[in-house]
Amino acid sequence: MRLRSLGVALAATAALIALPATHPTASAAETPLSQGKTATASSQESGGTTAAQAVDGDTGTRWSSAATDDQWLRVDLGATASVTQVVLDWEGAYGKDYKVQISTDGNTWTDLKSVTGSDGGVDTLDVSGKGRYVRMLGVHRATQWGYSLWEFKVFGSPDGGQAGCGTANAAQGRTATASSTENAGTPASAAFDGNTATRWSSQAADPQWLRVDLGSVQDLCRIDLNWEAAYGKDFQLQASADGQSWTTLKSVTGATGGTASYDVSGSGRYVRVYGTARGTGYGYSLWEVAVHTGTTGVPPVQGGGDLGPNVIVVDPSTPNLQQKFDDVFAKQESNQFGTGRYQFLLKPGTYNGINAQVGFYTSVSGLGLNPDDTQINGDITVDAGWFNGNATQNFWRSAENLAITPSNGTDRWAVAQAAPFRRIHVKGGLNLAPNGYGWASGGYIADSKIDGTVGPYSQQQWYTRDSSVGGWTNGVWNMTFTGVQGAPATNFDSGPYTTLDTTPVSREKPFLYLDGSTYKVFVPAKRTNARGVSWPANAGTSLPLDQFYVVKPGATAATINAALAQGLNLLFTPGVYHLDRTIDVTRPNTVVLGLGLATLIPDNGVDAMHVADVDGVRLAGFLIDAGPVNSDALLRIGTPGSTADHSANPTTMQDVFIRVGGAGPGLATNSVVVDSDDVVIDHTWIWRADHGSGVGWETNRADYGLRVNGDDVLATGLFVEHFNKYDVYWSGERGRTIFFQNEKAYDVPNSAAITHDGIVGYAAYKVADSVTTHEAWGLGSYCNFTADPSIVQAHGFQVPTTSGIKMHDLLVISLGGKGQYAHVVNNTGAPTSGTDTIPSKVTSFP
Repeated sequence: MRLRSLGVALAATAALIALPATHPTASAAETPLSQGKTATASSQESGGTTAAQAVDGDTGTRWSSAATDDQWLRVDLGATASVTQVVLDWEGAYGKDYKVQISTDGNTWTDLKSVTGSDGGVDTLDVSGKGRYVRMLGVHRATQWGYSLWEFKVFGSPDGGQAGCGTANAAQGRTATASSTENAGTPASAAFDGNTATRWSSQAADPQWLRVDLGSVQDLCRIDLNWEAAYGKDFQLQASADGQSWTTLKSVTGATGGTASYDVSGSGRYVRVYGTARGTGYGYSLWEVAVHTGTTGVPPVQGGGDLGPNVIVVDPSTPNLQQKFDDVFAKQESNQFGTGRYQFLLKPGTYNGINAQVGFYTSVSGLGLNPDDTQINGDITVDAGWFNGNATQNFWRSAENLAITPSNGTDRWAVAQAAPFRRIHVKGGLNLAPNGYGWASGGYIADSKIDGTVGPYSQQQWYTRDSSVGGWTNGVWNMTFTGVQGAPATNFDSGPYTTLDTTPVSREKPFLYLDGSTYKVFVPAKRTNARGVSWPANAGTSLPLDQFYVVKPGATAATINAALAQGLNLLFTPGVYHLDRTIDVTRPNTVVLGLGLATLIPDNGVDAMHVADVDGVRLAGFLIDAGPVNSDALLRIGTPGSTADHSANPTTMQDVFIRVGGAGPGLATNSVVVDSDDVVIDHTWIWRADHGSGVGWETNRADYGLRVNGDDVLATGLFVEHFNKYDVYWSGERGRTIFFQNEKAYDVPNSAAITHDGIVGYAAYKVADSVTTHEAWGLGSYCNFTADPSIVQAHGFQVPTTSGIKMHDLLVISLGGKGQYAHVVNNTGAPTSGTDTIPSKVTSFP
């Protein structure tokens, strides 16, 4: 929280008191349309100054933003309204120049009023417009702080009344659940069966609830309740897009039972009657609940369209092309925790003399169906000049789907984690080290052809999948290959290499391409026992862009969920997206694809994304950044107890990265939870930050990185680091991991903080005691206990000792003697010692 001097605070207060009172034309008793509605913001200063606090009706709470000019606060009125007045009650940190805007869909905005030279206090603005979303868009701050509003009030009237409310019961026959049932003869479903002789009844306690799933997000206009004698006296009618975050549509007190109809305004997939006080000594009992839907004036979400402001599409004739690359690189070279996000898309053709230097949150991709359709006679370069030749923090960037003929014969791609090199044809060599051969900690190559030799040099570890190389010069600790033509032979007992001839299951990442002048997304097919690249055969399917909701900065989670409910896929354009509710992916074969490291931030403790236990969902190319209020799970795939067989069409998670802290305080109990069977995790970096902003043992607390509960899950290219407890906890059967890189948390305060069950330290990779079958290859864990270098961690890996558990090529390393390991796996493997950073290895266990 920002602490201002007392003098500044008193001066701000005095300024507010000195201003003449400005009274809105609305009646003093009138409740703003905005009060209690869902609010989001571009940022928040702290967990105590959230967007919701500007619309809570409490002038003692406030929203405040980060200290930059380009900030906004937005409220969702729940339905289209005619807006006549907006009142802004500024705290001392006010907006000097700003706009008040309105939108029907949360994407396209119209100015209601532009304000210049405001002096703070209370700004009362008479306006005229129709829309569902209203926002304050900051242009210039008046102080060194951010923007801060005690209250943001929107007045007007709902638009259109209930004229468009349908007579059909959208809830009839739909799936229903309840907090309890009185007995087997009064199930939840009986309140939605259209039969007034059957009923749901609950146990005799408060609170109780009854919920129905409408199957998709609907505009809600009326709810009818037909009570049995055991009625609810006080209750709420609520709606939700995801079944977790609920919005109250109507609060009812003092009801007397019988039959009642309630006009409501809002949207949701789930509708709930939430009882807080019973009218009798019995439970709650409803003969029937009817839900009516209509239109709130918000049009259906449209697919397709342009790719937004942060996608740069070029062709060989684009003027000043090199300057475009240079301009973005100048912004992003050292912008490790900034908000800039960029995607370069190169149309097919030949580009001469280009050196595209790739900084943070920048992606460079060809738009051909094959890599060789986009030829670069030049370089795609990542180096580490910004960090004095140290490449260990060259995170969050990518190159994809193009061919490179390097200007000097060898391209340089000196990256760390979360920097995939996919579907690239290098017509020469590839250098993975920075200029000067400083430290480097990558990395990942897939579906690529390197005609010359790959030189890792100072790279500590690397994973290469389904590719071909002309040669491979060396390795430091852990170099793992599967399905790679030209890969070196396994020599882990004396060297760094682990090589499997094929990859058991793989499916390449979806990508955007041009079919003539039309954008499409290619969705590659699953391969089994693959070796070498997938192209130019390109088995798979093409989806036109109009089957995607093209998500742009400013889009709301409600609109995103509405698009999914309509059957659209998602294409996130580069940007940072705050989510006030969970993105709910429920349809089989849904594609969720990000460009330019699009970043999702869950607000107010919601989970960022849930994927149902369905076939063939593709998640690819985005970053989830934990918010300052603890989330239970940032990403959950499947539901607890999932058992469906998805082996023919698995869900895949590719280049999906997780961050907890670093860009600011972040909290999450679990980062990724996999409950579905047969999921393929292909390249992820799940990272609890060790540096940046909002970093500390409790400040960015995150107990678990990856938890796998589903069976037959495969991970290829698994990077998980710095979690407070287990980095990976695997309880599903027949799991497999090919390549694992880990650092234990740097900031462990002492041995006591990580001692459990008589063991010092949580294993980096833990296979649950109940598991009977598990296999893994090429795993490394490193310790760097900077807060207490005396810590001796019991082991890097902990697994059951049974015949079905097979662990191949494991190592642990003490980085410069900052802490040590007593063993590699369980009680097997020599301890690390000294400061020379020498691995301790086990080639086979048990």
